[in-house]
Amino acid sequence: MVKVKILIVASFNKGRFAPFILEQADTLKKAGCQIEYFGLRGKGLSGYLKNLPSLKRKIKEFQPDIVHAHYGLSGIFANLQRSVPVVTTYHGSDINDPKVLRFSKMAMRLSGWNIFVSHKTLEIARPFKKHSLLPCGVDLSDLQLTSKTEARRKMGLDAKKRYVLFAGAFDNQVKNAPLAKEAVALLRVENLELLEMKDYSRKEVTLLMCAADAFLLTSFTEGSPQVIKEALACGCPIVSVDVGDVKERMEGVEGCFVSETREPQELSDLLMSALMFKGKTEGRKKVVSDGLDNRLVAEKLMQIYFGL
Repeated sequence: MVKVKILIVASFNKGRFAPFILEQADTLKKAGCQIEYFGLRGKGLSGYLKNLPSLKRKIKEFQPDIVHAHYGLSGIFANLQRSVPVVTTYHGSDINDPKVLRFSKMAMRLSGWNIFVSHKTLEIARPFKKHSLLPCGVDLSDLQLTSKTEARRKMGLDAKKRYVLFAGAFDNQVKNAPLAKEAVALLRVENLELLEMKDYSRKEVTLLMCAADAFLLTSFTEGSPQVIKEALACGCPIVSVDVGDVKERMEGVEGCFVSETREPQELSDLLMSALMFKGKTEGRKKVVSDGLDNRLVAEKLMQIYFGL
């Protein structure tokens, strides 16, 4: 097998790369790619420009076959060098925000190939050519099969309480925690707690999804939310507003519900249905049937790389 050398370019402002970027890259490694990273520091395109000399040195040293940039601004930056073809993946926030979309459109014109993670982002972006629809996949593991009882024991949660796991941190404004709190407050269920998903390791997040009675997403905007695919893989009942590709991902999965509105009462009613669901959902099978096991996604990415 020919070993493809891929340089991943993405924001490193938080001192780390997004977990789904690392997981995708790790799967590419297993598929035979040689991976190295270039982390961008700074705010906006002007901040990113300061990284250009370092990027050019990295490319000269590593000599990649492909530069794979994540998010539109990273895509523009990666294309400021023209010696190596660039693949750019757009994850949602770079398409849904009109102010950022104009920069993403510049990246689309410059990139050798563009990847969109949902039909909605593709419809908004309206690229002329050189594009694919390919949501990020998830790693399927035995840990996701952990029983609710065992997951609660490992996470130190009360076996007698009911838990709704919120899809993010309460202080992340995009996640719209006030709506989630209002919907949960309307439930007439004793010993019920809304859990904030913040400051947990990847392993702990998986165990929380196995331990929870329901998973709740109320975001204002999303692209193709990884947490939905991860909750599906864990078999957790889900309630979500209609955002990103959530409806498509959850379609046909009993115990998973998409709200037609953003009314707290509707979300509360759907949460009650989710809380009444017994056992794990068939969400894991849906992830597989949608081709979103990271191994399958890696194969599709390899086809894109070889085509450039």
